[in-house]
Amino acid sequence: METAPTFYEQLAQWSEIVGGFAFVVVAIVLFQKYVLPAVRSGQIAKNADLVNAEERREKLTAEIVKARAEVEAADRDARAIKERAATDGVRERQRFIDEARADGERVVANAGNELGRARVAAQAQLRADFLSRALELARSSAASRIDAGVNARLVSSTVQTLLSGDGVESAA
Repeated sequence: METAPTFYEQLAQWSEIVGGFAFVVVAIVLFQKYVLPAVRSGQIAKNADLVNAEERREKLTAEIVKARAEVEAADRDARAIKERAATDGVRERQRFIDEARADGERVVANAGNELGRARVAAQAQLRADFLSRALELARSSAASRIDAGVNARLVSSTVQTLLSGDGVESAA
């Protein structure tokens, strides 16, 4: 047969129930007092990290756009420099060719003038050599061919020609 629970048994049961509830209440209070603030601060820190990461990502995206624009500008500048260098090279090449052509023409003209002067000098030298040789031959053959009378007539004729000026104009 069953006996009715005694007061102490009922008190023990109720103390277990109240102790369980007290434990649950204390656990809830401790959870809310210590664990939830830590979780919340962790969430806040994580959210702040996410916000900072988003800001950094947007800054980096802006920097990437800026860097791409700078790279494109540098590429344009490089192409422009390359084109300018090519046109400057062509222009310098043409200038060098023109200067070399002008120098060459000047050298050829100077050489032509020098050749003309050398030709005149050579002709004068040749004429002097011919006259010298002719005089030598004339002197050597004149002594045997010309006597004193013929010599006097030639000298007189030459002096008359020189005095009248006919020989001077024809020589000029």
